[in-house]
Amino acid sequence: MNPESRNEAADWTRGGEAVVYQTCADCGTAWYFRRDFCPTCGGGHVADRQASGRGTVHAASLVTRAPSEDLRALAPYLIVLVDAEEGFRMMAHGDRSLKIGDPVTVRFVRFADRLLPYFDPST
Repeated sequence: MNPESRNEAADWTRGGEAVVYQTCADCGTAWYFRRDFCPTCGGGHVADRQASGRGTVHAASLVTRAPSEDLRALAPYLIVLVDAEEGFRMMAHGDRSLKIGDPVTVRFVRFADRLLPYFDPST
């Protein structure tokens, strides 16, 4: 890994109101979920980038039986897979009106002690 290429940006997993993805300087791949190497070519020239927060719904699933007591208070809720305009896919909560193909924009909501990405329809 090239330490100079990583800026360890503060995204929602670290308390910031942002979605951070990574890119590989060797092959150009973009991905979500931090790692120290490229999942495509194995290269170590990885850089953090802040996403625009815009994308398109790839899939949506309504959760009616929540896996925890905290989440039961929200049920039913929608989980979406979003294809970000930067070329990666991520999973998050979304407005229950969303359908596959809808353009979306992220905002961040506080849930219990966490900050979570939540996608709304783009206007």
